[in-house]
Amino acid sequence: MEMPTIVHFEIPAHDIERAKGFYNRLFGWKAEKILGRPLEEGPMEYWIFRTGKEGSGEHVMSGAIMKRMQPDHSITNYVNVDSVAEYEKKIEKLGGKVKVPKTEVPGMGWFAICTDTENNTFALWEQKMPPASES
Repeated sequence: MEMPTIVHFEIPAHDIERAKGFYNRLFGWKAEKILGRPLEEGPMEYWIFRTGKEGSGEHVMSGAIMKRMQPDHSITNYVNVDSVAEYEKKIEKLGGKVKVPKTEVPGMGWFAICTDTENNTFALWEQKMPPASES
């Protein structure tokens, strides 16, 4: 795998419609509603968009708008890694914290929410690899 890089970000909002409108008018991002991460209280509303055009040579990254979960909930960047479990160990060894341990997003991969030594929130993302074709 190449050097870990940001592949996704989440923008929390008190008013999802207002936030979608802001980013659409500002950057032209079109949000599409998908089923969000399951929570204990039920699934959350999750609006995803792509920044850039697939196949255009532009850098394409996904982002999402979601309901703010707590007052200090800030934008979270997701960094793609080979193994969330291995990076959780590295984070704790380096003085960071794992706030939400490795959690599956069915059919897509796994994430963990962490904080660095300065109490900044970021997330790890491990993409689920498609099964190897059988010959």
